[in-house]
Amino acid sequence: MEWALLYFLIMGFAILMYVLLDGFDLGLGILYPWFDTEAERDHMMRSISHVWDGNETWLVFGGVVLFAAFPLAYSTILSTLYTPIIIMLIALIFRGVAFEYRFKSHRSKPLWDLAFAAGSTVAAMCQGMILGAIVQGADMSQPVYDRLDWFSPFTILTGFAVMAGYALLACCYLRMKSRGEIALRAAHLGRRLVIWVMLGMALVSLWTVLAEPEIRQRWLGGLRFLILLPLPLITILCAVRLFRDLRDPAHEQRPFYLAAALFLFGFAGLVVSLFPYLIPHSLTLWQAQAPESTLKFMLVGVCFFLPMVCLYTFWGYRIFSGKVEDFEEGY
Repeated sequence: MEWALLYFLIMGFAILMYVLLDGFDLGLGILYPWFDTEAERDHMMRSISHVWDGNETWLVFGGVVLFAAFPLAYSTILSTLYTPIIIMLIALIFRGVAFEYRFKSHRSKPLWDLAFAAGSTVAAMCQGMILGAIVQGADMSQPVYDRLDWFSPFTILTGFAVMAGYALLACCYLRMKSRGEIALRAAHLGRRLVIWVMLGMALVSLWTVLAEPEIRQRWLGGLRFLILLPLPLITILCAVRLFRDLRDPAHEQRPFYLAAALFLFGFAGLVVSLFPYLIPHSLTLWQAQAPESTLKFMLVGVCFFLPMVCLYTFWGYRIFSGKVEDFEEGY
């Protein structure tokens, strides 16, 4: 059995679920400056009050799979990206504390609003920079304490691209969960963000193709270009459809799924570019895998916990489906 590939797919699924689900509630914090009244912010917080902490389960699950199935990649990534990972975790802590305290505060509510917005923005930026650092590869020749692989023009670009993508998901989520002025403003902001997200995806794609000969050969060499061409074309079609649906009041739910499709196809393009590397130029998934006995033992837990997490995630969203009708009760 191809254990490394199996756990690579499981980890990829967990990461994708985290990005899609926690992405929109991080995006709400990024959008906070454009919704400046207390009633609007109450509405935004109520819309995710039932899911925000459960969404982060996927981050923990993906991290556990990386730690147990690919320990060499885990140790390399953490030692190289220790600083942005710690900053991201601190930002998530501030965000979580702000979420809980905001509902119980009065005079200090603006302070918690700031903490929530700043924590969400910093966490999203760090996640984008971590992604960019992994894509550009780690310099294994430098000592751990002297590595700044995570801070470069490319990682800053990927950081802003991820922020824009999360904000787009949040706009589509608000469009789906809200009525009236909030839904209209979310749709208006979403149309602008579609353009910025596609621009960010294009710049990141071009940068990697031009900077990495191996990736350029993989996408443009021989017949590969014709085989892979549907992937960017479908992504563009989804973006066009999303832009149009955000202008049409008849479509409330479809924009969110189209925005999720943009992330899905972007993730697929990333896998095409990097596979079979977990860290480009350094570690393939077979080089980084744990002993087979460990992978077999861990499969028991994965087979139990993965369906359970999927079921309670689906059930939670199903129970709290529908619009957020008022600011006090939420549903």
